Amino acid sequence: PTGSLLYPYGPHQGDETNPKLDDGTSEEIALSVPFTFYGKSYQTAFVNNNGVISFDEPVRQYTPDPFPLADGRPFVAPYWADVDNVLGGDIFYRQTTDPALLAGISQDITQYFPKSPFTATWALVATWDHVAYYGSTSQKGNTFQAVLTTDSKMFYIMLNYWDIQWTTGTASDGDAETGLGGTPAHVDSPSIFQAGFNSGDDTNFYNIPGSQTDAIINITTTSNVKVPGRWVFRVDDFQVTGV
Repeated sequence: PTGSLLYPYGPHQGDETNPKLDDGTSEEIALSVPFTFYGKSYQTAFVNNNGVISFDEPVRQYTPDPFPLADGRPFVAPYWADVDNVLGGDIFYRQTTDPALLAGISQDITQYFPKSPFTATWALVATWDHVAYYGSTSQKGNTFQAVLTTDSKMFYIMLNYWDIQWTTGTASDGDAETGLGGTPAHVDSPSIFQAGFNSGDDTNFYNIPGSQTDAIINITTTSNVKVPGRWVFRVDDFQVTGV
């Protein structure tokens, strides 16, 4: 399904497709524009099947830990749960400088943050398209998207939730037929754990309301920018807006 909420995606848009592998991940993505995430600049990212975009290292873990994580891995979890794309769905991603797409992203973000006019010069678009859950015996799938974008000064992450039909895989005690119950998906938007050299380091993290509860199934109706299903965060410095 494509709606105005999701930016265009799929192989015809030039997307790469993740391998069909439970707990799999993309290859290492060399970012053509370094991405600043809470004061630190990253050159590489991974789009992980289990609903996480991570910097520097892949994340194969499937049952979400409560944030903040102890081991200092910086990542964004649009919908961290036990995805199994072998059973259904695809995970797509691309880096883009396409003028039409960047114009749309720029217009959207400037509308949400009018005090800081924004002209995107680059974006990474990752889309989980009708992905199944581990142990599924149903046709249920989740469709959601994460967009990282910058004008080289400001850095934003946008999360788009188009269709969420399940919260939990069977290894997290979910029901095989319904994909509900157990330990529901974790949505951290964005979640940041700064790796420091001492324990006194600041730790910033943010959970979308309903994260790790059954209510996360309703995320397509919630927003911090008055667009149901869309959450947008400026991430070069830690700030939570409009929550």
